[in-house]
Amino acid sequence: MIVVADTSVILNLCRVRHEHLLPSLFGRVLIPDEVAGEFTRLAGADARFAGLQLPEWIEMESAPPLPSVAVRANLDTGESAAIALCLGKSAAALLIDESLGRAVAAQLGLKTIGILGILLEARQRGLISEVTSVLNRLESEAGFWIAPSLRRRVLALAGE
Repeated sequence: MIVVADTSVILNLCRVRHEHLLPSLFGRVLIPDEVAGEFTRLAGADARFAGLQLPEWIEMESAPPLPSVAVRANLDTGESAAIALCLGKSAAALLIDESLGRAVAAQLGLKTIGILGILLEARQRGLISEVTSVLNRLESEAGFWIAPSLRRRVLALAGE
């Protein structure tokens, strides 16, 4: 299976050392050049992500032109390119957390999966023993915000 990832999913999973879940769950993970650039920039400029490096198994590709609906939505460069690459490769899913990017992707008929969905799938497949500690680390180490009601729902779905 091929999936395309946006910056935040990879960056945050790398921060809590759970990036290995992506190839285990999805097989091939592609990113556009713009996402690679954002990752590198944030790893060099934001103390939370200092020193992180893109995993070597991530494949980089140039994104095709962006659909007009994504241009009108005024998405950031990485999100736009990830959506375009996902469409261009007919990927199984787009790994993205930002709500506007998810909404645009849905308008274009793309399946989206965020970090919380990734963690739930990893728990269900036995790749992680529990979700709680990963959520705690995402919040404390990466500054990843999760609404309390959503956190409760995710933990209930995980059986925790």
